Amino acid sequence: MPNGLDVVKAAIEDFTKLQEYMMLAKKENATETYAKLKDEYLSLKAILNVAGVNLTDIDKIKE
Repeated sequence: MPNGLDVVKAAIEDFTKLQEYMMLAKKENATETYAKLKDEYLSLKAILNVAGVNLTDIDKIKE
C-alpha cells in the first residue's frame, strides 16, 4: 500500500510527463490533443496544490 509521499511523488512524475506532452502538442499545433492534455494538467495541478506541493519550480506551462 503506497503512503502519501509515494502518491505525491507519482503525481509529480505524471505532472512532469504531461507537461512534456503538452509542449510537444503545442509545437506540432495539435490543438485538440493540447486541449485534452490541458484538462489533465489542470486536474493534476489542483491535486498537487491540495497536497501542498509548491509548483513554482516544476510548472513549465504556467497556465
